[in-house]
Amino acid sequence: MPENSLSLSELNGQVSDAIRDHLPDTYWVRAETSDVRLNRNGHCYLEFIEKDARGQNIVARARGVIWNNVYEMLSSYFETETGQPFVSGLSILVRVSVDFHELYGFSLSVVDIDPSFTIGEIARNRQLVLRKLEEEGVLTLNKELTFPELTNRIAVISSPTAAGYEDFCDQLAKNPYGFVFYTRLFPAIMQGERSEPSVIAALEKIYAHKEHFDAVTIIRGGGSSSDLSCFDSYYLATNCAQFPLPVISGIGHERDITVIDIVAHTRAKTPTAVAELLISHASKTAVELMDLQQRLVEKSGLILQSLQDKLGELSRRMIHSSRFFVREELSVVQQLSIILNHQAKRLLQAENHSVAEKSQYIHMASPENILKRGYTLTLKNGKIIKSATELSEDDIIETLFTDGKTESIITKK
Repeated sequence: MPENSLSLSELNGQVSDAIRDHLPDTYWVRAETSDVRLNRNGHCYLEFIEKDARGQNIVARARGVIWNNVYEMLSSYFETETGQPFVSGLSILVRVSVDFHELYGFSLSVVDIDPSFTIGEIARNRQLVLRKLEEEGVLTLNKELTFPELTNRIAVISSPTAAGYEDFCDQLAKNPYGFVFYTRLFPAIMQGERSEPSVIAALEKIYAHKEHFDAVTIIRGGGSSSDLSCFDSYYLATNCAQFPLPVISGIGHERDITVIDIVAHTRAKTPTAVAELLISHASKTAVELMDLQQRLVEKSGLILQSLQDKLGELSRRMIHSSRFFVREELSVVQQLSIILNHQAKRLLQAENHSVAEKSQYIHMASPENILKRGYTLTLKNGKIIKSATELSEDDIIETLFTDGKTESIITKK
């Protein structure tokens, strides 16, 4: 064995001494957090990583630790300033000391953090995503779509257990005009690392049946600002921007405007506000239909009065004309009458066709029409039953058909 050989612990000890001698101070370091975790003693262990300019490959990595007495103070300070907890995937600026332990190896001990750097990085990333969407020409594509006049078939992307989703459905069902809305839930995870692919998967399912829907709503209720990070995603934003149906966002934050809010056709502050927007649009369509009906009646009356006046004038002229001119004027009157009657019929047919189309939309959405198509309504104590979970054995229920109703007793569930 060579005389100058070293044991591993001796070599590591010399490395530790060298690092301590040459890097004795603390240093501000820019990095991204990864694998952040707390142990039962309150110490925070994590990895610091750095990626290349395209953000695809890791070019540097180091173990990190924040001891419990420091972590308790810094994590609270960081969340207060940024509105989000200290988690993986954040761009941060931290002050660290460089350590090398004979057993555990190289690590960085965090002693301070600058939240303003993280806030700036979030805003910078949001602007980069918006600039990329604009350069690709897709930023305003969804906004350029036209809402159908009858928008009552709604695809909903939400967590099925979210209070915001329940508020949305309740608001639509209890609208003061009695409009009928048909909603279908496409469940998705609305926060955390899995939310982005989950929402994109829901959009893909809706796209496969897009002819059955008039619009898409993406809704969630409340939560912290950190829960909104997925809604600044480029991949989710480009899916929404290029979706062939109008997208309405209602993710429950009045203060924070995400990239999804910007690329969506319409942004509402909350799920309830999304429902109110749909109800308002349906009300506007109904008003336009009634206005069209009134204008049809008025225009028809004016046309008929004009024809009557012209015929009366021609009749008076015929009385005072010679037989020759009487025959000539009579011919003119007959031709004019045919033309005017033809024009009146064409105008009335066109207006009646328009009214019929609007009336058909309203008729299709009416509860009476739904019953005629073979559907039924089930009531318990006068209240519509929407789920089997609302019924118990021995409950008395009432079933409405298009031509009558029956009463039943639940014997088995």
